Amino acid sequence: MTRYDLWFLLLLIAGTVGTGIGVVYTKYLSRIEFAELQALRLERQELEVRWGQLRLEEAALTTHPRVEAKARKLLGMRLPQDGDVRVIKGK
Repeated sequence: MTRYDLWFLLLLIAGTVGTGIGVVYTKYLSRIEFAELQALRLERQELEVRWGQLRLEEAALTTHPRVEAKARKLLGMRLPQDGDVRVIKGK
């Protein structure tokens, strides 16, 4: 075996070991990223559930009878009487 063959063999071994380490490291990084992806999906799902709850709550709080009752109670508002309404005629 010549000196050139020995260097070539060492280069191949180093390349193989380096490639193996690269594959293992890449697999490790992909597992970390996958775990983060799963956590983000779970968070998105929880946020979607919360958003649905908030929309239901908003729908319940903004019904016309509820708004009218709050306006009467808190702001003292009432429907106008016949004498309170004035009609302005245009040209």
